[in-house]
Amino acid sequence: MTAPDPSALLALATDLARRAGALALSMHAGLGSSDTKSSPTDVVTAADRASESLLVEGIRAARPGDGVLGEEGASDDGTTGVRWVVDPIDGTVNYLYGLPQWAVSIGVEVDGTTVAGVVLNPVADELFSAVLGGGATLNGARLHCTGATELAQSLTATGFGYDSRRRTAQAAVVQSVLPAVRDLRRQGAGALDLCSVAAGRVDAYYEQGLSPWDMSAGLLIAAEAGARTGGLRGREPSYAMVLASAPGVFDALHDLLVAADADADPLA
Repeated sequence: MTAPDPSALLALATDLARRAGALALSMHAGLGSSDTKSSPTDVVTAADRASESLLVEGIRAARPGDGVLGEEGASDDGTTGVRWVVDPIDGTVNYLYGLPQWAVSIGVEVDGTTVAGVVLNPVADELFSAVLGGGATLNGARLHCTGATELAQSLTATGFGYDSRRRTAQAAVVQSVLPAVRDLRRQGAGALDLCSVAAGRVDAYYEQGLSPWDMSAGLLIAAEAGARTGGLRGREPSYAMVLASAPGVFDALHDLLVAADADADPLA
């Protein structure tokens, strides 16, 4: 079987992200109710479901044999070796409250490797995208992470989980990180945090508890912008820990997080 063209996959992902983003924007004014996922502070709206349905239907119409993994429950292994990892609204709480930091995220894997990714912030009309080996862009302009080399001068982003036990553990890690960096930022959308590293808006980002749909596209975009990505102790990025930063501060932040035992699972 001929491997699919990553640029063609990116083009489809871009079209689908724009359509899903437009749908979510149009539905925002009609928000009146929500139900919960893992806890009362983790909301899921009708817009999440509608946006994911649009994405899944679009993927199946264009590439019916591909697999899909979506935050709102879509799961299909497919038969082609291609899998679409989609988050219809990353930053749902921001979306619910009318904060502008939310995005549609689509990563496309071929045989387990992400080869194309799109993260669209519809409010800001910012489209972050990347193809494996082809660099990363924001609205067509090439992206580069910062050249930071001093952790003490690095603006660092992070995020927090919904479970109170995880928040307690993450707060303890912040006590170690905050004095060691320029300052901390919390945006509330992991995909956009990774894109912020790519765009040089922050020097580094770390977070425990991200799911595949939170990081699939963003990790590729950050890496293609020159950022170094990983987990802790030589592991790959995962639910346990995602770390992305300018190469010059990766080791220092990594070692600080290891010392803080930042990838320990408080829910285990």
